[in-house]
Amino acid sequence: MRSRIGASTSSQRPPRGPNWYPSGIVRQIVLDTETTGLEVTDGHRVIEIGCIELVHRRPTGRDWHRYLKPGREVEPGALAVHGITNEFLATQPGFAEVAEEFLAFIDGAELVIHNAEFDVGFLDAELAAAGIAPPIAERCRVFDTLAMARRMHPGQRNNLDALCKRYNVDNSTRDLHGALLDARILADVYLAMSGGRGCAWPRCRADGAGRCGGGWNRGTRVRPHPGHSREQRPSSPRTRARSDTIDRASGGRTMFRAGASRGAVSSRPSSRFAVAGSA
Repeated sequence: MRSRIGASTSSQRPPRGPNWYPSGIVRQIVLDTETTGLEVTDGHRVIEIGCIELVHRRPTGRDWHRYLKPGREVEPGALAVHGITNEFLATQPGFAEVAEEFLAFIDGAELVIHNAEFDVGFLDAELAAAGIAPPIAERCRVFDTLAMARRMHPGQRNNLDALCKRYNVDNSTRDLHGALLDARILADVYLAMSGGRGCAWPRCRADGAGRCGGGWNRGTRVRPHPGHSREQRPSSPRTRARSDTIDRASGGRTMFRAGASRGAVSSRPSSRFAVAGSA
């Protein structure tokens, strides 16, 4: 029986809402936030959330974007990064006013985030302040592209701008940071790093995580799809050329090539959360 992702099955088919997909569909949300400052422990708040939907690793055209009133001033250093002023934010809704809508959009999806611990930490703080449980990692699987990039490109800069340059992703409109713009750019970077649009094994939730060790969740180990070994990879010229391009960009350090020589790919995340700190 078909059911909406994230909902329990019942004898009656649930309504086909905006997040309704047949069972087995891989739905990902590429997410980014902007904040009043760097440290959630200092009481800083989320002021912008941007989300881009992917289904089977292809953009669907659906997104979710809101500015938020933080209830405190934006620090000058943060203002220089994103340019979002206190005067503008004073006219926006608070997080609690849009929380239900936000959670409905990400319901049942895998979140793709660059430096996930930063964004998830802030989102968890907002949920807690609004009296909403459980936290993000108990609602959604989370994939960290920064952990993935560090595994693929050790010792190199792996912030979003550096990855755009490495993978020829156009970020020419990124004069200032913005959650929706950065989510769109990150979607392109993630797809380029993890093998391009349209995974050869579209039902596999561990596509990038299984090969590059970017997946993390509290108490959860990511299991690689058996098709991620080199012997089972499609051998078309287009696929080989795409793999060669990615391997050259990484200096020969891609995990899927390394895993092929060993006949297996490690699936252990580097830590309880895949990464701490920024690139």
